[in-house]
Amino acid sequence: MSKRKASYWTLTVALAGFLFGFDTVVISGANQPIKEIWDTVGIHPLFHGLFIMSMALWGTVIGALFGGIPTDKFGRKKTLFWIGVLYALSALGSAIAWDPYSFSFFRFLGGLGVGASTVAVPVYLSEVSNAENRGSVVARYQFMIVFGIFIAFFSNYLLKGVGGDIDWRIMLGIEAIPAIIYSIMVMGVPKSPRWLLLYNNDETGARSVLNQLGVSDVDSEVAAMKASLGTSSESSKSLFSGKYSLPITLAFLLAFFNQLSGINFVLYYAPEILERAGLAGKESLGSSISIGAVNLVFTMLGMYLIDRLGRKTLMLYGSIGYIISLVMVAYAFYSGASSMFLLFFICMFIASHAIGQGAVIWVFLSEIFPTNVRALGQSFGSSTHWVFAAIITLITPFFLDSERGMFKDNPWPIFAFFAGFMVLQLLFVVFMMPETKGKSLEELEAQFTK
Repeated sequence: MSKRKASYWTLTVALAGFLFGFDTVVISGANQPIKEIWDTVGIHPLFHGLFIMSMALWGTVIGALFGGIPTDKFGRKKTLFWIGVLYALSALGSAIAWDPYSFSFFRFLGGLGVGASTVAVPVYLSEVSNAENRGSVVARYQFMIVFGIFIAFFSNYLLKGVGGDIDWRIMLGIEAIPAIIYSIMVMGVPKSPRWLLLYNNDETGARSVLNQLGVSDVDSEVAAMKASLGTSSESSKSLFSGKYSLPITLAFLLAFFNQLSGINFVLYYAPEILERAGLAGKESLGSSISIGAVNLVFTMLGMYLIDRLGRKTLMLYGSIGYIISLVMVAYAFYSGASSMFLLFFICMFIASHAIGQGAVIWVFLSEIFPTNVRALGQSFGSSTHWVFAAIITLITPFFLDSERGMFKDNPWPIFAFFAGFMVLQLLFVVFMMPETKGKSLEELEAQFTK
Protein backbone atom coordinates (compact mmCIF):
# COMPACT_ATOMS: atom_id res chain seq x y z
CA MET A 1 0.00 0.00 0.00
CA SER A 2 1.47 3.35 -1.01
CA LYS A 3 2.27 6.14 1.38
CA ARG A 4 -0.09 8.25 -0.70
CA LYS A 5 -2.93 6.06 0.49
CA ALA A 6 -1.77 6.41 4.09
CA SER A 7 -1.70 10.17 3.62
CA TYR A 8 -5.27 10.06 2.30
CA TRP A 9 -6.40 8.14 5.39
CA THR A 10 -4.82 10.56 7.83
CA LEU A 11 -6.30 13.48 5.91
CA THR A 12 -9.73 11.83 6.06
CA VAL A 13 -9.52 11.46 9.83
CA ALA A 14 -8.26 15.05 10.15
CA LEU A 15 -11.44 16.22 8.39
CA ALA A 16 -13.12 15.92 11.78
CA GLY A 17 -11.20 19.10 12.51
CA PHE A 18 -13.02 20.89 9.69
CA LEU A 19 -16.33 20.09 11.37
CA PHE A 20 -14.86 21.14 14.72
CA GLY A 21 -13.77 24.53 13.37
CA PHE A 22 -16.96 25.16 11.42
CA ASP A 23 -19.22 24.15 14.30
CA THR A 24 -17.28 26.22 16.82
CA VAL A 25 -17.28 29.49 14.90
CA VAL A 26 -20.48 29.38 12.83
CA ILE A 27 -22.33 30.59 15.94
CA SER A 28 -20.57 33.97 15.61
CA GLY A 29 -22.77 34.82 12.63
CA ALA A 30 -25.93 33.73 14.43
CA ASN A 31 -25.11 35.52 17.70
CA GLN A 32 -26.71 38.88 16.95
CA PRO A 33 -29.86 37.58 15.14
CA ILE A 34 -30.54 35.14 17.98
CA LYS A 35 -30.16 37.97 20.48
CA GLU A 36 -32.82 39.92 18.63
CA ILE A 37 -35.20 36.96 18.50
CA TRP A 38 -34.87 35.43 21.96
CA ASP A 39 -33.45 38.25 24.08
CA THR A 40 -36.24 40.72 23.43
CA VAL A 41 -37.81 40.10 26.83
CA GLY A 42 -34.81 41.43 28.73
CA ILE A 43 -32.99 38.15 29.30
CA HIS A 44 -29.82 38.61 31.35
CA PRO A 45 -26.50 38.49 29.43
CA LEU A 46 -25.45 35.44 31.44
CA PHE A 47 -28.47 33.57 30.05
CA HIS A 48 -27.33 34.38 26.54
CA GLY A 49 -23.82 33.28 27.40
CA LEU A 50 -24.99 29.99 28.93
CA PHE A 51 -27.84 28.87 26.68
CA ILE A 52 -26.83 30.37 23.36
CA MET A 53 -23.09 30.89 23.10
CA SER A 54 -21.47 28.42 25.49
CA MET A 55 -23.83 25.43 25.58
CA ALA A 56 -21.91 23.75 22.77
CA LEU A 57 -18.76 24.25 24.80
CA TRP A 58 -20.26 22.53 27.84
CA GLY A 59 -21.07 19.63 25.52
CA THR A 60 -17.46 19.80 24.39
CA VAL A 61 -16.30 19.54 27.99
CA ILE A 62 -18.38 16.38 28.49
CA GLY A 63 -17.24 14.94 25.15
CA ALA A 64 -13.60 15.62 25.96
CA LEU A 65 -13.88 14.40 29.55
CA PHE A 66 -15.39 11.04 28.63
CA GLY A 67 -14.19 10.73 25.02
CA GLY A 68 -11.28 8.54 26.08
CA ILE A 69 -13.65 5.76 27.18
CA PRO A 70 -15.20 4.89 23.78
CA THR A 71 -11.87 5.68 22.10
CA ASP A 72 -10.28 2.87 24.13
CA LYS A 73 -13.21 0.48 24.47
CA PHE A 74 -14.73 0.59 20.99
CA GLY A 75 -11.72 1.83 19.07
CA ARG A 76 -10.53 5.05 17.52
CA LYS A 77 -12.26 4.36 14.20
CA LYS A 78 -15.77 3.66 15.55
CA THR A 79 -15.58 6.72 17.78
CA LEU A 80 -14.64 8.86 14.79
CA PHE A 81 -17.70 7.63 12.87
CA TRP A 82 -20.13 8.54 15.66
CA ILE A 83 -18.51 11.94 16.02
CA GLY A 84 -19.62 12.68 12.46
CA VAL A 85 -23.15 11.55 13.28
CA LEU A 86 -23.29 13.92 16.26
CA TYR A 87 -22.20 16.84 14.08
CA ALA A 88 -24.94 16.09 11.53
CA LEU A 89 -27.67 15.82 14.17
CA SER A 90 -26.51 19.03 15.82
CA ALA A 91 -26.49 21.01 12.58
CA LEU A 92 -29.96 19.92 11.51
CA GLY A 93 -31.42 20.35 14.99
CA SER A 94 -29.93 23.82 15.51
CA ALA A 95 -31.38 24.93 12.18
CA ILE A 96 -34.94 23.97 13.17
CA ALA A 97 -34.74 24.91 16.87
CA TRP A 98 -37.96 26.50 18.15
CA ASP A 99 -36.74 28.12 21.38
CA PRO A 100 -33.49 28.77 23.29
CA TYR A 101 -33.73 25.43 25.09
CA SER A 102 -34.11 23.23 22.02
CA PHE A 103 -31.36 25.25 20.36
CA SER A 104 -29.10 24.67 23.36
CA PHE A 105 -29.80 20.92 23.30
CA PHE A 106 -28.75 20.52 19.67
CA ARG A 107 -25.72 22.76 20.13
CA PHE A 108 -24.83 20.55 23.10
CA LEU A 109 -24.85 17.48 20.81
CA GLY A 110 -22.43 19.20 18.46
CA GLY A 111 -20.26 20.02 21.44
CA LEU A 112 -20.10 16.35 22.37
CA GLY A 113 -18.74 15.69 18.87
CA VAL A 114 -16.16 18.46 19.14
CA GLY A 115 -14.96 17.27 22.55
CA ALA A 116 -14.70 13.62 21.53
CA SER A 117 -12.86 14.56 18.33
CA THR A 118 -10.16 16.39 20.31
CA VAL A 119 -9.46 13.06 21.98
CA ALA A 120 -9.93 10.48 19.24
CA VAL A 121 -8.40 12.31 16.28
CA PRO A 122 -4.99 13.32 17.74
CA VAL A 123 -4.66 9.89 19.38
CA TYR A 124 -5.39 8.10 16.09
CA LEU A 125 -3.10 10.34 14.03
CA SER A 126 -0.21 10.04 16.50
CA GLU A 127 -0.53 6.24 16.47
CA VAL A 128 -0.42 5.88 12.68
CA SER A 129 2.51 8.29 12.14
CA ASN A 130 6.24 8.06 12.90
CA ALA A 131 8.75 10.14 14.82
CA GLU A 132 9.85 12.08 11.73
CA ASN A 133 6.43 13.21 10.51
CA ARG A 134 4.21 12.92 13.59
CA GLY A 135 4.10 16.66 14.18
CA SER A 136 2.94 17.52 10.68
CA VAL A 137 0.50 14.58 10.54
CA VAL A 138 -1.25 15.46 13.82
CA ALA A 139 -1.11 19.15 12.87
CA ARG A 140 -3.33 18.33 9.89
CA TYR A 141 -6.12 18.21 12.43
CA GLN A 142 -5.36 21.79 13.49
CA PHE A 143 -5.14 22.85 9.84
CA MET A 144 -8.59 21.42 9.23
CA ILE A 145 -9.89 23.20 12.34
CA VAL A 146 -8.77 26.59 11.05
CA PHE A 147 -9.91 25.74 7.53
CA GLY A 148 -13.34 25.05 9.00
CA ILE A 149 -13.16 28.35 10.90
CA PHE A 150 -12.30 30.20 7.69
CA ILE A 151 -15.11 28.56 5.74
CA ALA A 152 -17.56 29.30 8.59
CA PHE A 153 -16.66 33.00 8.54
CA PHE A 154 -16.90 33.03 4.73
CA SER A 155 -20.18 31.10 4.75
CA ASN A 156 -21.71 33.46 7.31
CA TYR A 157 -20.69 36.44 5.19
CA LEU A 158 -22.23 34.98 2.03
CA LEU A 159 -25.43 33.88 3.75
CA LYS A 160 -25.99 37.16 5.61
CA GLY A 161 -29.36 38.45 4.43
CA VAL A 162 -29.97 35.56 2.01
CA GLY A 163 -32.79 34.04 4.01
CA GLY A 164 -34.08 37.16 5.68
CA ASP A 165 -35.01 36.37 9.26
CA ILE A 166 -33.91 32.74 8.91
CA ASP A 167 -30.44 33.27 7.42
CA TRP A 168 -28.90 32.23 10.74
CA ARG A 169 -30.72 28.89 10.50
CA ILE A 170 -29.17 28.30 7.09
CA MET A 171 -25.73 29.23 8.47
CA LEU A 172 -26.05 26.54 11.15
CA GLY A 173 -27.82 23.84 9.14
CA ILE A 174 -25.44 23.74 6.19
CA GLU A 175 -22.86 21.93 8.34
CA ALA A 176 -24.89 18.72 8.05
CA ILE A 177 -23.63 18.20 4.47
CA PRO A 178 -19.89 17.85 5.26
CA ALA A 179 -20.74 15.96 8.47
CA ILE A 180 -22.55 13.22 6.54
CA ILE A 181 -19.78 13.05 3.93
CA TYR A 182 -17.14 12.72 6.66
CA SER A 183 -19.03 9.89 8.42
CA ILE A 184 -19.10 7.93 5.18
CA MET A 185 -15.43 8.56 4.36
CA VAL A 186 -14.10 7.62 7.80
CA MET A 187 -15.60 4.13 7.47
CA GLY A 188 -12.83 3.39 4.96
CA VAL A 189 -9.81 4.10 7.18
CA PRO A 190 -7.95 1.29 9.01
CA LYS A 191 -7.92 0.81 12.77
CA SER A 192 -4.99 2.08 14.83
CA PRO A 193 -2.22 -0.56 15.00
CA ARG A 194 -1.39 0.34 18.61
CA TRP A 195 -5.05 0.02 19.59
CA LEU A 196 -5.23 -3.38 17.86
CA LEU A 197 -2.15 -4.62 19.74
CA LEU A 198 -3.01 -3.19 23.18
CA TYR A 199 -6.78 -3.62 23.39
CA ASN A 200 -7.45 -6.47 20.93
CA ASN A 201 -4.20 -8.39 21.33
CA ASP A 202 -4.30 -8.58 17.53
CA GLU A 203 -0.69 -8.62 16.36
CA THR A 204 -1.66 -9.86 12.90
CA GLY A 205 -4.07 -6.99 12.44
CA ALA A 206 -1.51 -4.50 13.74
CA ARG A 207 1.11 -5.80 11.30
CA SER A 208 -1.35 -5.59 8.43
CA VAL A 209 -2.14 -1.94 9.17
CA LEU A 210 1.55 -1.07 9.56
CA ASN A 211 2.20 -2.59 6.15
CA GLN A 212 -0.66 -0.60 4.68
CA LEU A 213 0.76 2.56 6.24
CA GLY A 214 4.07 1.95 4.44
CA VAL A 215 6.20 1.22 7.52
CA SER A 216 9.58 -0.02 6.25
CA ASP A 217 10.55 -2.22 9.23
CA VAL A 218 7.34 -3.69 10.64
CA ASP A 219 9.16 -6.20 12.88
CA SER A 220 11.12 -3.45 14.71
CA GLU A 221 7.97 -1.33 15.07
CA VAL A 222 5.99 -4.19 16.56
CA ALA A 223 8.87 -5.11 18.87
CA ALA A 224 9.09 -1.54 20.17
CA MET A 225 5.32 -1.46 20.71
CA LYS A 226 5.43 -4.75 22.60
CA ALA A 227 8.27 -3.56 24.81
CA SER A 228 6.34 -0.41 25.60
CA LEU A 229 3.16 -2.32 26.37
CA GLY A 230 5.07 -4.71 28.60
CA THR A 231 6.45 -1.81 30.63
CA SER A 232 3.03 -0.20 30.84
CA SER A 233 1.36 -3.35 32.13
CA GLU A 234 3.73 -3.44 35.08
CA SER A 235 2.26 -0.21 36.47
CA SER A 236 -1.22 0.91 37.35
CA LYS A 237 -3.34 2.00 34.42
CA SER A 238 -4.77 4.80 36.51
CA LEU A 239 -3.92 8.11 34.91
CA PHE A 240 -3.58 9.70 38.35
CA SER A 241 -1.45 6.95 39.88
CA GLY A 242 1.47 9.36 40.31
CA LYS A 243 3.54 7.74 37.57
CA TYR A 244 2.23 10.25 35.06
CA SER A 245 2.44 13.41 37.15
CA LEU A 246 4.82 15.14 34.72
CA PRO A 247 2.71 14.68 31.55
CA ILE A 248 -0.44 15.57 33.52
CA THR A 249 1.14 18.82 34.72
CA LEU A 250 2.35 19.69 31.22
CA ALA A 251 -1.04 18.87 29.68
CA PHE A 252 -2.93 20.98 32.22
CA LEU A 253 -0.71 24.04 31.86
CA LEU A 254 -0.62 23.92 28.07
CA ALA A 255 -4.42 23.62 27.84
CA PHE A 256 -4.96 26.25 30.53
CA PHE A 257 -2.79 28.83 28.78
CA ASN A 258 -4.35 28.00 25.41
CA GLN A 259 -7.68 29.40 26.53
CA LEU A 260 -6.29 32.16 28.76
CA SER A 261 -4.85 33.64 25.58
CA GLY A 262 -8.40 34.67 24.69
CA ILE A 263 -8.46 32.78 21.38
CA ASN A 264 -12.02 31.47 21.70
CA PHE A 265 -13.19 34.84 22.97
CA VAL A 266 -11.87 36.49 19.78
CA LEU A 267 -13.16 33.79 17.42
CA TYR A 268 -16.63 33.57 18.96
CA TYR A 269 -17.15 37.30 19.26
CA ALA A 270 -15.10 38.56 16.30
CA PRO A 271 -17.99 40.34 14.51
CA GLU A 272 -19.15 42.01 17.74
CA ILE A 273 -15.60 43.05 18.67
CA LEU A 274 -15.08 44.57 15.23
CA GLU A 275 -18.43 46.37 15.41
CA ARG A 276 -17.20 47.96 18.64
CA ALA A 277 -14.26 49.25 16.60
CA GLY A 278 -16.62 51.04 14.22
CA LEU A 279 -17.33 48.50 11.49
CA ALA A 280 -20.93 47.94 10.43
CA GLY A 281 -22.53 44.51 10.73
CA LYS A 282 -21.83 43.28 7.18
CA GLU A 283 -18.36 44.85 7.24
CA SER A 284 -17.55 43.13 10.53
CA LEU A 285 -18.49 39.75 9.06
CA GLY A 286 -16.32 40.57 6.05
CA SER A 287 -13.39 41.52 8.26
CA SER A 288 -13.88 38.25 10.14
CA ILE A 289 -12.93 36.49 6.90
CA SER A 290 -9.50 38.15 7.08
CA ILE A 291 -9.10 36.72 10.58
CA GLY A 292 -9.92 33.26 9.26
CA ALA A 293 -7.53 33.68 6.32
CA VAL A 294 -4.64 34.73 8.58
CA ASN A 295 -5.40 31.76 10.82
CA LEU A 296 -5.25 29.43 7.83
CA VAL A 297 -2.00 30.77 6.36
CA PHE A 298 -0.07 30.77 9.64
CA THR A 299 -1.39 27.32 10.57
CA MET A 300 0.10 26.04 7.31
CA LEU A 301 3.37 27.71 8.28
CA GLY A 302 3.18 26.07 11.71
CA MET A 303 2.61 22.67 10.08
CA TYR A 304 5.71 23.18 7.96
CA LEU A 305 7.88 24.23 10.89
CA ILE A 306 6.70 21.95 13.71
CA ASP A 307 8.91 18.99 12.76
CA ARG A 308 11.77 21.31 11.74
CA LEU A 309 12.01 23.87 14.54
CA GLY A 310 10.17 21.84 17.17
CA ARG A 311 7.19 22.33 19.46
CA LYS A 312 8.97 24.45 22.09
CA THR A 313 10.40 26.92 19.58
CA LEU A 314 6.99 27.52 18.00
CA MET A 315 5.47 28.06 21.45
CA LEU A 316 8.21 30.60 22.22
CA TYR A 317 7.51 32.60 19.06
CA GLY A 318 3.77 32.36 19.62
CA SER A 319 4.00 33.57 23.23
CA ILE A 320 5.97 36.67 22.26
CA GLY A 321 3.51 37.42 19.47
CA TYR A 322 0.58 36.96 21.86
CA ILE A 323 1.98 39.49 24.34
CA ILE A 324 2.71 42.17 21.73
CA SER A 325 -0.61 41.82 19.90
CA LEU A 326 -2.82 41.66 23.00
CA VAL A 327 -1.15 44.71 24.53
CA MET A 328 -1.68 46.62 21.29
CA VAL A 329 -5.33 45.54 20.97
CA ALA A 330 -5.92 46.73 24.54
CA TYR A 331 -4.18 50.02 23.66
CA ALA A 332 -6.29 50.37 20.48
CA PHE A 333 -9.53 50.14 22.43
CA TYR A 334 -8.22 52.32 25.26
CA SER A 335 -7.04 55.09 22.95
CA GLY A 336 -9.80 54.86 20.37
CA ALA A 337 -7.43 53.96 17.54
CA SER A 338 -8.77 53.27 14.05
CA SER A 339 -10.58 50.05 13.19
CA MET A 340 -7.81 49.10 10.75
CA PHE A 341 -5.18 49.50 13.47
CA LEU A 342 -7.22 47.21 15.70
CA LEU A 343 -7.85 44.68 12.93
CA PHE A 344 -4.11 44.50 12.18
CA PHE A 345 -3.20 43.52 15.74
CA ILE A 346 -6.13 41.12 16.06
CA CYS A 347 -4.77 39.40 12.95
CA MET A 348 -1.31 39.41 14.53
CA PHE A 349 -2.85 37.77 17.59
CA ILE A 350 -4.46 35.11 15.40
CA ALA A 351 -1.15 34.52 13.58
CA SER A 352 0.67 34.13 16.90
CA HIS A 353 -1.88 31.56 18.02
CA ALA A 354 -1.80 29.66 14.72
CA ILE A 355 1.97 29.26 14.64
CA GLY A 356 2.25 28.58 18.39
CA GLN A 357 -0.52 27.08 20.52
CA GLY A 358 -2.69 26.24 17.53
CA ALA A 359 -0.02 24.18 15.80
CA VAL A 360 1.35 22.60 18.97
CA ILE A 361 -1.43 21.76 21.43
CA TRP A 362 -3.00 18.67 19.85
CA VAL A 363 0.39 17.34 18.74
CA PHE A 364 1.99 17.79 22.16
CA LEU A 365 -0.94 16.31 24.10
CA SER A 366 -0.98 13.23 21.86
CA GLU A 367 2.77 12.63 22.41
CA ILE A 368 3.39 12.95 26.12
CA PHE A 369 1.20 10.10 27.45
CA PRO A 370 2.06 6.36 27.15
CA THR A 371 -0.08 4.13 24.94
CA ASN A 372 -1.99 2.52 27.81
CA VAL A 373 -3.26 5.91 29.05
CA ARG A 374 -2.92 7.99 25.87
CA ALA A 375 -6.64 8.35 25.22
CA LEU A 376 -7.34 9.15 28.89
CA GLY A 377 -4.44 11.60 29.01
CA GLN A 378 -5.60 13.26 25.81
CA SER A 379 -9.07 13.40 27.37
CA PHE A 380 -7.68 15.11 30.46
CA GLY A 381 -5.78 17.74 28.48
CA SER A 382 -8.64 18.31 26.08
CA SER A 383 -11.28 18.61 28.81
CA THR A 384 -9.08 21.12 30.68
CA HIS A 385 -8.88 23.14 27.50
CA TRP A 386 -12.64 23.09 27.00
CA VAL A 387 -13.60 23.79 30.61
CA PHE A 388 -11.75 27.09 30.45
CA ALA A 389 -13.10 27.77 26.95
CA ALA A 390 -16.65 27.27 28.22
CA ILE A 391 -16.11 29.45 31.29
CA ILE A 392 -14.66 32.30 29.23
CA THR A 393 -17.45 32.10 26.65
CA LEU A 394 -20.10 31.91 29.38
CA ILE A 395 -18.99 35.03 31.22
CA THR A 396 -18.06 37.12 28.16
CA PRO A 397 -21.57 38.59 27.67
CA PHE A 398 -21.47 39.72 31.29
CA PHE A 399 -18.45 41.87 30.40
CA LEU A 400 -19.10 42.65 26.73
CA ASP A 401 -22.88 43.13 26.49
CA SER A 402 -23.60 46.55 24.94
CA GLU A 403 -26.26 47.47 27.49
CA ARG A 404 -25.43 45.66 30.72
CA GLY A 405 -21.83 44.53 30.39
CA MET A 406 -19.17 45.52 32.93
CA PHE A 407 -16.97 46.81 30.07
CA LYS A 408 -19.82 47.82 27.77
CA ASP A 409 -18.17 51.16 26.98
CA ASN A 410 -14.67 49.84 26.32
CA PRO A 411 -13.40 46.22 26.49
CA TRP A 412 -9.68 47.06 26.74
CA PRO A 413 -9.27 45.50 30.25
CA ILE A 414 -10.28 42.10 28.84
CA PHE A 415 -7.34 42.09 26.40
CA ALA A 416 -4.95 43.39 29.05
CA PHE A 417 -6.05 40.49 31.27
CA PHE A 418 -5.24 37.96 28.54
CA ALA A 419 -1.86 39.64 27.87
CA GLY A 420 -0.88 39.15 31.51
CA PHE A 421 -1.52 35.42 31.30
CA MET A 422 0.56 35.18 28.13
CA VAL A 423 3.53 36.53 30.08
CA LEU A 424 3.04 33.55 32.40
CA GLN A 425 2.82 31.22 29.40
CA LEU A 426 6.15 32.54 28.15
CA LEU A 427 7.73 31.62 31.49
CA PHE A 428 6.15 28.14 31.28
CA VAL A 429 7.60 27.59 27.81
CA VAL A 430 11.09 28.80 28.74
CA PHE A 431 11.46 26.97 32.06
CA MET A 432 9.15 23.92 31.97
CA MET A 433 8.16 22.78 28.50
CA PRO A 434 10.33 19.96 27.04
CA GLU A 435 10.98 19.38 23.34
CA THR A 436 9.39 16.26 21.81
CA LYS A 437 10.25 16.47 18.11
CA GLY A 438 12.13 13.61 16.46
CA LYS A 439 11.38 11.04 19.18
CA SER A 440 9.20 7.95 18.88
CA LEU A 441 6.17 7.55 21.13
CA GLU A 442 7.99 4.78 22.94
CA GLU A 443 11.06 7.01 23.56
CA LEU A 444 8.83 9.77 24.89
CA GLU A 445 7.07 7.27 27.17
CA ALA A 446 10.40 6.35 28.73
CA GLN A 447 11.30 10.03 29.12
CA PHE A 448 8.05 11.13 30.77
CA THR A 449 7.45 8.16 33.07
CA LYS A 450 10.83 7.79 34.72
